[in-house]
Amino acid sequence: MLVVPLLTLVAHTSFATAVAVSLVSVVSCSCASAPRFLTAGLANLRLAVVLEVATTAGALAGLLLIASIPNPLLYGIFAAILVVSAVQMLAGRREAVPPQGSRYRALDGTVSDGNGGTARYQVSRLPLGVTMMFGAGTLSALLGIGSGVLKIPAMDAAMRLPIKASSATANLMIGVTACGAAGATLISGGLDLRLAAPVVLGSLAGSVLGARILVRATGSALRVVFTVVLIAVAVPMAARAFGLNLGVSA
Repeated sequence: MLVVPLLTLVAHTSFATAVAVSLVSVVSCSCASAPRFLTAGLANLRLAVVLEVATTAGALAGLLLIASIPNPLLYGIFAAILVVSAVQMLAGRREAVPPQGSRYRALDGTVSDGNGGTARYQVSRLPLGVTMMFGAGTLSALLGIGSGVLKIPAMDAAMRLPIKASSATANLMIGVTACGAAGATLISGGLDLRLAAPVVLGSLAGSVLGARILVRATGSALRVVFTVVLIAVAVPMAARAFGLNLGVSA
């Protein structure tokens, strides 16, 4: 999520180059932190498999569209998604009483409650979640992001998963989503390996540390951190969409 704006706004790389490097970074981050989430029992594997089918289809659609969409529009789409996600995180959601007899019982799961115990949750509104994952996959290919900024709010608000389960499951999925697109950029020669190497190394270290923090963090703390990051990235990206560089050259 941060690699594209940092490379374009600070390192002054082209959007296409930043997207290619970001996709490789996303795959490495997902692979590094997924074992920790699986060991802690936070990621919902069955739900991830179901949603990833729609996400991968969306990613393929995004690859077909990427050459026909101008960069300013891509920046604007990215900024808009970040703002919507931030608003949703700030608003939170009302915890509804789980209905008896879940329609998607096979996809229900449990998550650590932070006190050594576990809490069971039910998956709601699966069709809406699948639709949103298709859009997340499309944007992942277009913007070079892991689309966690859309997947986490979708699972949190639309499908009623706990925020920790949403984050861990999204992390597992983003690696799969980005893998195909990253392979395509590598084959096409669009990946700058000299730039990708240091970015991947830094991302790996951050993902391992982040996984350890997430396991111990509370849901409310995760919402605050996620909101701050979303807003911090949305502002400069929105500026670029309107042709403003905020003091950095394009």
